[in-house]
Amino acid sequence: MLACTASAAFAPTRPMTSAADPIGMTSGFYVNTASSPATWARNNSGDPRAARIQTSIGSRPIARWFSNEGGNIAGAVAGYVGAADSHDKLPVLVVYNIPGRDACGGHSGGGAGSVGAYRTWIATFAAAIGTRPAIVVIEPDALGDFSCMSAAAVQERLGMLTYATEKFKEKAPNTWAYLDGGNAGWVAPSTMASRLSTAGVRNVRGFSVNVSNYYTTASSVAYAGSVNASLGYSAGFVVDTSRNGNGSSGQWCNPPGRRLGGPAQVGGGAEMLLWVKTPGNSDGQCGIAPNTPAGQFDPAVAVRLIDGT
Repeated sequence: MLACTASAAFAPTRPMTSAADPIGMTSGFYVNTASSPATWARNNSGDPRAARIQTSIGSRPIARWFSNEGGNIAGAVAGYVGAADSHDKLPVLVVYNIPGRDACGGHSGGGAGSVGAYRTWIATFAAAIGTRPAIVVIEPDALGDFSCMSAAAVQERLGMLTYATEKFKEKAPNTWAYLDGGNAGWVAPSTMASRLSTAGVRNVRGFSVNVSNYYTTASSVAYAGSVNASLGYSAGFVVDTSRNGNGSSGQWCNPPGRRLGGPAQVGGGAEMLLWVKTPGNSDGQCGIAPNTPAGQFDPAVAVRLIDGT
């Protein structure tokens, strides 16, 4: 797999095609040499852990998460997908900016300041991809957090998610976008199917499962199958395998004894198995990383995922 930097110059937008197939348009998943594990390994080459972290994590295709990006979301997204496109590779992006995000967990709170701000941001995001090929996971946990939200906030969120699906359908025709559908241990499949349907899942390719969690690929595929049975049609789905090598212990916030899962690939029981969560990035100040804020890379966590300890 070719490793290339996300800061490379990007190619012009591709001509419009009649049907999106970003896998067929590219020659493999994009490897971001500016990911947090790759950056840490490069900046700490004298650390005895660096080579292992680079080989096992930093050299792998990992999704890039986008939130505010300093107010220049158009430039950040266009630069990233353009760099991948210039190397004929398929980038995986995560939209993570919905107001009131992580309502239940709390460690990754934040998001856009208002509904209007989010609508502008997500429309800009989709337009910045344009007709270049991409995979996008839309708002991890957003449909699982309802028990921690008011009824009014739930309805507001459903409206924002529906708008997001419409914008990707309209502005990014060669993107396969997936609404996040939680994980096998959180929301009943029939309930999640209802939420996905209300949030516009039919506007996009399908849904994602197990993002930032630890459930095995088999249990995640089974859960997605049950969601599809309740949806009444076979939506496409992807599974986050970044940390599911040992399955779930029932804990979600930096639990010990977890292991890297299989690397990104097409198929594997789903449309794709992806590393959506960056292995080694903390879930919050908890578990085996009590002093590492959410989203910050911790080499000790990374090594434990490599070793399964």
